Amino acid sequence: MNWIYEPWPWYVAGPLIGLTVPLLLLVGNKKLGISSSLRHICAAVAPANLNLLKYEWRKEAWSLFFAAGVLLGGFVGSYLFANPNPVAISEGTQVYLNSFKIKSSIGLMPTELFNWNTLFSVKGFLLMIVGGFLVGFGTRYARGCTSGHGILGLSALQWPSLIATASFFVGGILFSKFILPYILTL
Repeated sequence: MNWIYEPWPWYVAGPLIGLTVPLLLLVGNKKLGISSSLRHICAAVAPANLNLLKYEWRKEAWSLFFAAGVLLGGFVGSYLFANPNPVAISEGTQVYLNSFKIKSSIGLMPTELFNWNTLFSVKGFLLMIVGGFLVGFGTRYARGCTSGHGILGLSALQWPSLIATASFFVGGILFSKFILPYILTL
C-alpha cells in the first residue's frame, strides 16, 4: 500500500491521464476540460443577459461533477495520502529564490510571497490579482486552459492547440526570465 503515498512516475500517470481523453470521447462524446466549468457555474447561478451565458448548461453538468472530483481527489491526496517528506526543490532554485530574500522553500508556495500582508502590497497585487486576471483572460482568449489544449487539443491533433500550448510555455519562460525578477525585487 506504500505505492499510493508516493508520486507516480510520469510513465504511469501520463498514460492514465491520456487515456481519459479518448475514453470520454468514445463513451459519452464528452470533451475533457476544467476551464469551462466556471462558465457553467456562472450560467447556472447567475443567469444574466449575456450571450456568453446563454446556452444549455445542463447538458454540460457532468463537467461540474468532474471538477468536484478533481477538488475531492486533491483533498484526499494532500491530506489522507500526504507525503511526509518536504517538497524537493533543486539547489539552484533555492539559491535563485534566496537572491530575492525568499527563504521558505518548504513548499511550492513561499510564505514570503503568498500571505495576507503581501497581498496588499504592490508585489502581491501584481502576482496574485493581476496574474490571476491574466490567467483568466488568457484562458478565455485561447478558448481553453493549458491542460485542455495540451491534453485534449493535442491528442485530437488540433493545430490551434499546438500553437496555444507552445505559446503558454514560451510565455511562461519569457515571463519568469525577464519580468518576474523585477516583480520579486519590489
